[in-house]
Amino acid sequence: MLPTVLGASSRAAIGTGVAALGYELVDIERLPRGLLRITIDRVPGHVYPHGDAGSVTVDDCELVTRQLQYALEVDGVPYERLEVSSPGLDRVLKTRAHFERFAGAAVEITLRQPLGERRVFKGVLGQGEGAAWTLVFDDGTGEQVLGFELEEVREARLVPVLDFKGRRQTGARQAETPALVDPVPQDGGQER
Repeated sequence: MLPTVLGASSRAAIGTGVAALGYELVDIERLPRGLLRITIDRVPGHVYPHGDAGSVTVDDCELVTRQLQYALEVDGVPYERLEVSSPGLDRVLKTRAHFERFAGAAVEITLRQPLGERRVFKGVLGQGEGAAWTLVFDDGTGEQVLGFELEEVREARLVPVLDFKGRRQTGARQAETPALVDPVPQDGGQER
């Protein structure tokens, strides 16, 4: 039977392998049946060989998987299956750096202790004074501001923002891309 907890040296080896390839290690989970799940993310401003998409691609996961297979074998880390994945649209925020990176984004936080009768709040993350953070949310009676410390948070996740109309180009990228010709004439195809 495989151990359920990874040692500090194993975590360090995984972190070093992921960072060496230019990715951020978001999470490490050891799950039943020998599954070792590694969650990675792209670092803003870093140039990647697999395109400039803001999110992790399948090619990124494959690259990190290959690297970690060798590193885990050399370090003798036991696992039966290795899964490398992106943090997803509802990524978990675990560190101060995560909170700083996503300040201004919509998040859902679950507090360790209830505030009034609530533990779960959904709103816009902001940075307060010092180590404090704020969450601006609407409780039905208007906007409220919740101040909190990271130690008070059990879990924090981004609220997924879905755009079913496709990615929109902005700024310089829009200027570089030639305009697409509309294949359907505006007059419905009728000749005048």
